[in-house]
Amino acid sequence: MTDTGLFEFAAVWPLWQGALLPLLALAWPLLIGALAALPPLREHAIRLLPLAPLPALWLALVPPDEAVTRVPALLLGVQLELDATGRVLLGMAAALWLAAGVYAAAYMTTPRKPAIFSGFWCLTLAGNLGVFLAADAVTFYVAFAAVSLASYFLVVHDGTREALRASRVYIVLAILGEAMLLIGFVLVVAGADATAIPAMRDALAGDSMAPALRTLAIGLLIAGFGIKAGLMPLHVWLPLAHPAAPTPASAVLSGAIVKAGLIGVMRFLPEGDAITGGVLIALGLTGAYLAVLLGLGQARIKAVLAYSTVSQMGLLTATVGAGLLADRSGAIQSATFYALHHGFAKGALFLAVGLLPLTRGASRWLLLAFVALVAASIAGLPGTGGALAKAAIKPAFDDPIQLIVGLSSITTALILARYLFLAARTEARDDDGGAPLAMTIPVVACGLAALVLPWLLWSDHDPRSLAYLLKPVSIWTALWPVLVGAALAVGIGRLVTARNPKRPDVPEGDLVVPLERLVERLVEAFHRRPSIGPDRIPAWQARRIRRLSAALEGVLERWPVAGILLIGVLVVVAIGAAL
Repeated sequence: MTDTGLFEFAAVWPLWQGALLPLLALAWPLLIGALAALPPLREHAIRLLPLAPLPALWLALVPPDEAVTRVPALLLGVQLELDATGRVLLGMAAALWLAAGVYAAAYMTTPRKPAIFSGFWCLTLAGNLGVFLAADAVTFYVAFAAVSLASYFLVVHDGTREALRASRVYIVLAILGEAMLLIGFVLVVAGADATAIPAMRDALAGDSMAPALRTLAIGLLIAGFGIKAGLMPLHVWLPLAHPAAPTPASAVLSGAIVKAGLIGVMRFLPEGDAITGGVLIALGLTGAYLAVLLGLGQARIKAVLAYSTVSQMGLLTATVGAGLLADRSGAIQSATFYALHHGFAKGALFLAVGLLPLTRGASRWLLLAFVALVAASIAGLPGTGGALAKAAIKPAFDDPIQLIVGLSSITTALILARYLFLAARTEARDDDGGAPLAMTIPVVACGLAALVLPWLLWSDHDPRSLAYLLKPVSIWTALWPVLVGAALAVGIGRLVTARNPKRPDVPEGDLVVPLERLVERLVEAFHRRPSIGPDRIPAWQARRIRRLSAALEGVLERWPVAGILLIGVLVVVAIGAAL
């Protein structure tokens, strides 16, 4: 290549990099997933997973000056952009998927259907990354659908009865969420006459939509995003899916995938709506506290972590709701900062669940101490990254609610003490091989990222200096709730041990249990319905009707068919409402 050619390439390369990197970040995982289907790679497809998030991680760490991609010929015109919020969440998600991919390669040595798991892992990853980059409703919806529906195969992977039940509940809620979002997007796009996300947000904030349709659209968006974010009472899939899924899948479910719902709330809901902001604050804070009470009644460690995620996502949702009442940009920055810490911390705690049975002796105690430090960071222990995350979201709230947010550190310490109790009781396996380095490094890396990264990124998300957080008053304000929570955990533990009462077992999924019983009773009543007698119609016709009814019932009981029919009906309703 001549000097002139090199000069021209150097001049054009930044433009191509800016235009292609966002698209490459989404296309690359799909390519890796397709490669997993090739016969020579099928049995070893899990080893490809660490490669899938690399372009997205590079995009987040070394963003071009203008990372904007527009592909008018794809879908209805794909638009990808990387703003400050998307960059932080994209980097966190890509790094967590990388850590989980490395972990999975060592953890899943004999996976069931490795090619299928790897393919849907990559499809879920592409959707998860896509929601952080999408700048229009169509691209966002396609990415959101990918992360919602493809992750079903991560939950059902083990094929056990528990996994089948959890995946059934998950896919029903995922389809309902997708249908709600589709209707909400149709209504807002009709009002905005555009698919760009800022235009849709302005339409929800302005007078271009009828008040009834606007209220309906906002309600549908909150419900659709709330299902994915684990917003109570739409949270029931998390406590079922996390214990059933393989441990690396649980880590990305809790640390990264739930953030797809959070970014939707951030992107689409308008500022200045007191009712919407108040609803998000009320639902978020209710979930932050109630999820802890439900989590304390869990017997399995991953279910405890799932309820902890519901609690933390409640705090994040409440923070965004507070931003809708006041300074949107400031609250979104604070929520993004908190989500960064939560993603890495929860990823470390989940990945440690699979590592603990492989450690013994001094290594086990070191791992437990490290995990305890990460857990204390989530509660807001001074000196850790979690203390900065807690300090970042408090100014978004007024004084009375700010106190409630601060007291949540007590309940967070309580539920994570339950996690540590179960972690300490995890039995070590009789395996001379010990813990693989490929499983240890992701746990340590995610934990250190949660502890250290908030200190490095504080100035980018909060105007206050770090010296403010190091004042004795600030340290004590952050410390005493953690100490109270730890003291309550010790006291409750000793009381339970001394009196040995029956611990109030809360079924995993809580609300879904009575709903399942109701459905079973309805199905049983339907099957016991009175037969059509021959006195009304001929016997041959009655038998034919029963056969047709049974065949139709069998078809409709298949969830994909029922989901598609439901979406079709709701789309027709939405189009009619929009017209």
